[in-house]
Parts: sequence; structure tokens; C-alpha cells
Amino acid sequence: MEKQFALVQVIFSCFILFLLVCCQASIDENYRISSLNRTSFPHGFIFGAASSSYQYEGGANEGGRKPSLWDTYTHKHPERIDDRSNGDVAIDSYHKYKIDIQYLKDLNMDAYRISIAWPRIIPTGKLKDGVNKEGIQYYNNLINELLAQGKTPYVTIFHWDIPQPLEDEYSGFLSSRVVRDFVDYVDICFKEFGDRVKHWITLNEPWTFAVNGYASGILAPGRCSPFIANCTGGNSAIEPYKVMHNQLLAHGAAVKLYRDKYQKYQNGKIGITNVCHWFEPLTKSKQDRKASKVALDFMCGWATDPIVNGDYPKSMRHLVGSRLPKFTRRQSYLLKGSFDFIGLNYYTTNYASKAHKNNNGLLSYSTDSKVNLTTQRNGKDIGPRSASVWLYVYPKGIRNILLYLKNKYNNPLIYITENGISELNNATIPLAEALHDEPRITFYNSHLFYLKKAIEKGANVKGYFAWSLMDNFEWNSGYTVRFGINFVDYKDNLKRYPKLSAKWFTKFLKP
Repeated sequence: MEKQFALVQVIFSCFILFLLVCCQASIDENYRISSLNRTSFPHGFIFGAASSSYQYEGGANEGGRKPSLWDTYTHKHPERIDDRSNGDVAIDSYHKYKIDIQYLKDLNMDAYRISIAWPRIIPTGKLKDGVNKEGIQYYNNLINELLAQGKTPYVTIFHWDIPQPLEDEYSGFLSSRVVRDFVDYVDICFKEFGDRVKHWITLNEPWTFAVNGYASGILAPGRCSPFIANCTGGNSAIEPYKVMHNQLLAHGAAVKLYRDKYQKYQNGKIGITNVCHWFEPLTKSKQDRKASKVALDFMCGWATDPIVNGDYPKSMRHLVGSRLPKFTRRQSYLLKGSFDFIGLNYYTTNYASKAHKNNNGLLSYSTDSKVNLTTQRNGKDIGPRSASVWLYVYPKGIRNILLYLKNKYNNPLIYITENGISELNNATIPLAEALHDEPRITFYNSHLFYLKKAIEKGANVKGYFAWSLMDNFEWNSGYTVRFGINFVDYKDNLKRYPKLSAKWFTKFLKP
């Protein structure tokens, strides 16, 4: 009898567990929403979504716009884009910007991060050749529509689409001559839009532009050393450092211009957006712990130390030596404190360990740090992999990198300017299935959870922008992956549809 009673208890317990699992599955979405929402964050915290000009606008030959570096690159080297595509049309936000802003509004978001296309404002890149009034009008329309819908514009001035004539004349950011032309360009932006734009970002991810454009060669202009890949030319040991240096000088000059000429009466703020992965030591050894810190210096510190301290990290000075450019005393003074806020793009985390091989004496940015990076420990991934080969989900990393920035750089004001996850663009599945992006909801919920933890520990974070509002042209991946909260139908007139994650955000951000 006792055995029978015990068996009944086991069956009853299993039945209750089954009911709980079923119940949990049915309320899972509501549970996530109720456990974390807008009110979980400080009063006035900004939520938004992000975009960029080349990835969104299209209208490549309309409204007086001329080719950028990316137009030339995608047309000249289509084989370097996974689906041989380009941004000629992208998702046609040039014509559909009002639709996109309505989708942003439907999400209950507060702000929209956009970027201005330099070749749409000054087509040749040279102010002496004239300003494109149609380009000015387009961005006036875009900014005015955002404000009319109660949404705040956060504007990036340079998101990698430098006018092609500047590449042709002096190789763009490989030359310090770019600083003068960049300042002329930003001056027009401040003058034309600064009465309404109160949050300026000078550069987006200078690390990515320098490393992937000039060290690995996987992004435009596709330069690297011959032993790295079959690139368009280049030197991976020298060029990425030059490009970063000139980007920082351009940033410093732009901030000085804004502070001297515009900030007092426009009452805006200006900063820069850096991308920072988090790096976990592969083992508990002293060597690997040091390697993780060096990895942070080479990615995050490379663009952050100069704007906080006026020079590159000491580890980079030691390891790169004379190949790392030096700032003059005036340049260092100009850069130190050249931000009102720092934008942080966080996506993923890697394991870091000390590298023991010497790479046969072949020098490159990728080996200068003497750190090995991997996404596996003992054969196990650091987290779930997205559709992008470089992006493994590690939510704790956003807390860790924010607390690192807090402690190392005197707790700067930070906006998370990008955070998101990709899925494959599978054209064979029905639309209803494509809209069911449950992993993206889990991604955002978990990252916002750890963002909240960082804020509770004192990180000075004032806003969060999801990447991305819409599916779009994802650089060398083309349209093969989708980062959007909203789905773009590439086969049917680029129609937009809210994914499940969009509905989640709408509820999460409900006033």
C-alpha cells in the first residue's frame, strides 16, 4: 500500500509539474514583460532604436547625393558582400522615413538614432564645391518629422560613408587632410540642424572602421596586408593605427568647433560611439587575466583612453611601439575631455588568453596585442550563437563592460547606442514564421536585466538604443542576416511588419 501511495504521489507531482510547464509556456511573454519594464529604469531614462544612412536610406543617386566609399566598394567588389548586394536602395528610408518613424512611435520609444550621409550634404566632400540643398532638406524633413511625432533625434555625423572623391584625392582617413574637410562638414551639420538636434555623435565605431577596413579588410575599403587576405592593398601593421589616429583628430576638432561656436546657444551635447566587446580570461591564470585587460585596451581603450586621458593605453604604446602614432601636446589637450557622453555599442564577449606564437615575424593589428581570442572554453560556446559568426550571446558582458568603464574612466555619462542580435534571412519560410523572433526577445530582456544591474551598481547610463529598428543592409553580410525589430520584405516593395520583438517592446515601454 505504501508503495502504491508513493507511486500516486509521484504521478500527481509529475502532473502538477506538467501543468506548471504548460502554464508557464502560455504566460511566458507576459512574465517577461511584468518582471522588467520601463519603470524598472530611472526616471527620464531614454529608450530608442538605431539606424544608419547607408544601411537604410537608399536613394543613392537621388536628391543630389554622390557616391560614398561604400557605394564604390560594393559596386567594384560585389564578391566581398555575402549576397553580392549593395545599399543603392537599402530599405528605401529616403522615401519611407515617415513610415519608419510611425513604427518607432508604435514601439513607444522615445528617440531615434540616425546618421547623416556626408555625400548627401557635401557630395564631393569639399565645401568649396558647394552644399547640396536637397540633402539639407531631406534631413530637415526627417528631423522635423521625428519632433512632430514627439521623438528625439540622436544624430551620428559619420557612420563610415565618406565621400568617394576624398578617397580618390588623399585616401580618406589614411590622411590627416581629412580633418579639415570633416570639420567643414560638421560645421554645416551644426549650423543647419543644431537648433533641433541636441545629441550629436561625431563617429560611429572608429575601431570597426579602422580594423575591419584596414587590418582584416572585410569592410570598405577592404585594405590589409597580403598575408592576411586578398585585399585591395594595404598594410595591417600600420594603416589601422593611422586611420584611428585621424578619426580621433577629426573627432577632437569637431568637438572643439561645437563647443566654441554652437554649444552655448544651441544647448546640445556631443560625444562619440565606441564599440566594446567584453573579454573574459580563458583560465584563471595570471597570464590570461592580463591578456583580457590588454584585449580591452586594444579594442575599447584604443578610442576611449585618448578622449579621457589624452593618449593611447600604455599597453598599446609598449606593444605597438613606433607604429602607433603620437599626439602632439596640443592634440592631446584637444582630445582630453572631448565628450559630454560616450556611446557604447555592446554585442558580444570573447575569451582571452596569452598568445605564445610569434606569427613568424609578420606584424598586424590582430597579433600586436599578443592575445588569443576565442568563443569556446573546453569545447563549449561562451553563449548561443546568432546568425552572425562573430556574435555569441553573453548578457552579463553588458554589465561587466559598463562597470569597467565606470571604474577605469571616472564613470562617464553613457548611452547604449547599439545592442542587438541577428537571425538568418530565410526566404523559404512563411512570413508569420519569420516574424516570430522569440530569441530576440530573450536577448533584449536578458541584456536589459544586466544593464539594470550595472545602473544599480552606479554606472552612469542614461539611455538604450536597440539595433535595429528595421532589417537592413548589414555591411559585408548584405541582406543575409536580419537585426531588425521590424521585418522588411525584400520581395514585396520593402513592406514593413512588426516582429514579435516589436510587440514585446511596445508592451515593455508602455507609458
